[in-house]
Amino acid sequence: MSLLERIVVDPEVAHGRPRVRGTRMRVSDVLSLLAAGASEDEIIDDYPYLGADDIKACLEYAAAQADHAVLIAS
Repeated sequence: MSLLERIVVDPEVAHGRPRVRGTRMRVSDVLSLLAAGASEDEIIDDYPYLGADDIKACLEYAAAQADHAVLIAS
């Protein structure tokens, strides 16, 4: 299974924001924790329903969203 398969979007859950499959934990919540300096172990301790692959999936999702084509106007 690709890590990105762990990230789902459902308009009925978390207002349609990307979240970790099987939870209400939004990708943005995980990223905010990481940006604030929380370690992977701290996040898993605080949110035991998350695993290391879920955190990696959030990072992979964010990287994919940040990537974009560069258009050169001529």
